[in-house]
Amino acid sequence: MNSDPRHAYSERLEARRAAVAQHDRRHRTIGNLRLLVFVSAGVVAWLAWGRDAVSPFWLALPAAVFVCLIVAHERVLRARRAGQRAVEHYEKALARMDGQWAGAGETGERFLDKAHPYAEDLDLFGKASLFELLCTARTRMGEETLAHWLLAPADPEVVRMRHAAVTELGPMLDLREDLAVLGEDVRTGVHPEALAAWGEEPPLLESRPARIAAFIIPCLVAASGVLWAALGWRDPFFAMLAVVAIFIARYRRVVGRVVEAVEQPAQDLALLAQVLARLERESFASARLAALRTALNVQGQPPSTRIASLSRFIEMLDSRDNPAMKILGPLMLWTEQLAFAIEAWRRVSGTALRRWLAAVGEMEALCALAAYAWEHPADVFPEFASEAACFDGAELAHPLLDAARVVPNSVRLGGDLRVLIVSGSNMSGKSTLLRTVGVNVVLAQAGAPVRARRLRLSPLALGASIRISDSLQGGTSRFYAEIQRLHQIMELTAGPLTVLFLLDELLHGTNSHDRRIGAEAIVRGLVERGAMGLVTTHDLALAHVAEALALRAANVHFEDQFQNGRMTFDYRLQNGVVEKSNALELMRSVGLEV
Repeated sequence: MNSDPRHAYSERLEARRAAVAQHDRRHRTIGNLRLLVFVSAGVVAWLAWGRDAVSPFWLALPAAVFVCLIVAHERVLRARRAGQRAVEHYEKALARMDGQWAGAGETGERFLDKAHPYAEDLDLFGKASLFELLCTARTRMGEETLAHWLLAPADPEVVRMRHAAVTELGPMLDLREDLAVLGEDVRTGVHPEALAAWGEEPPLLESRPARIAAFIIPCLVAASGVLWAALGWRDPFFAMLAVVAIFIARYRRVVGRVVEAVEQPAQDLALLAQVLARLERESFASARLAALRTALNVQGQPPSTRIASLSRFIEMLDSRDNPAMKILGPLMLWTEQLAFAIEAWRRVSGTALRRWLAAVGEMEALCALAAYAWEHPADVFPEFASEAACFDGAELAHPLLDAARVVPNSVRLGGDLRVLIVSGSNMSGKSTLLRTVGVNVVLAQAGAPVRARRLRLSPLALGASIRISDSLQGGTSRFYAEIQRLHQIMELTAGPLTVLFLLDELLHGTNSHDRRIGAEAIVRGLVERGAMGLVTTHDLALAHVAEALALRAANVHFEDQFQNGRMTFDYRLQNGVVEKSNALELMRSVGLEV
């Protein structure tokens, strides 16, 4: 297989487009043949009944051919739909590599918690977010696992195991394509936690004699109906109707509880069954992938077959809304039989559901990281330090920015140096630097490669105050929201991990006197609690915080040039305090009389 991701994707895209074109030709050919057979059947019918020239039994031949063509046509249409999904899969992959992915994927907004110490600040969820860039999962389990990895750091040993899994999965384009084209739906609607909890609850119906009776009674109803129709014996039929009514009344409440308990968590299981079936066919070498594959090994039927069985039961339950089933269903004890079957399924397989769902979710999350790693071969896996807290990133860049235009910068914290005070004018790149550091830490501790030439870090707890805003509904000012977040970051220092804080324009919602005193106190307090981080400011008075902290802090800055009414930036981090501001020049450039 070609090791160049763009070339490999392009080759596969052209091959899938050619396959779709071939399916289109077959579709048209079979459509024309069906029309020809239909006309031929009309001719045979005319010869049989209009001219009495042939036997009507000759109609069986075009009828049989027509049925075969229908079956073949459905296969072609199914293959064409799968081919179109494969085309979309590779078009999206190339769009990600070209930076044209924003707004075309799953945004994961349901995972966004505004109280989280960094999720909103680092654009983890929402349109054009890190989650949208990474997520290729087809199931909720995969999405939830990936989101959890972005929201909480993993232990370095776990991350190293994910590195090995991602490295193995990277070149496995066939597996990722197969998962992408499975099923007709975009993604399954299964709610994993609810389904797992349902599987672990004790069965509500455990009577084997009652289940046998639920099967036998409809058979006796049918037999008594035949006796009535053939011999005119009505009494057995009405007696069986009474038995049906008694049975329904006896189990009405418990059957209702069974149906109500399973209807919501077990919807949309068909795609999950197909995902399981595809993973069951794979074998892996890396330790984590092998363990996940082992989690799918069970005695008897494989998980995919068992999930497919449960899916069929749910589909059969849904058929109760059919008008014919509303009449025949009670006579067949349809709902009751399905309730017994579902409970028997749960008794055998229910406790394994959580293990299966977790394995699918982790496998899909690893495939998402593997796709990202494969598509960005220049990105590197981070190295985790086991000694003192540190962050040492060489040529860091933001993964959501165009790689051809982004300007990388190096950031180093550790040892005596605990804080970088980043000064600079508006739009010079200060906030982007904070997000670059933060997003790469998130990627590193999730198990993904990072956008850097090299990154070495210790396990870190992130805390960010970058995108803080007021709340009209909550009656909270921007300043109050900021100090609440600062308190939250301060509380993180009581945890087991070193805190990496990212503070943008610290306390800029208050007056300069209080700001300087408060900023120095906050940064000093964080440092004394073992934290380290970056603080940005365009208020040069705050640059003196570094002097107050002596060797534990340093000033760095971004510069700009204003020439001929145009502001330009080089976005390169430099040592020292910025020596000029562009605010007045910017105001004049837009026509304000300053």
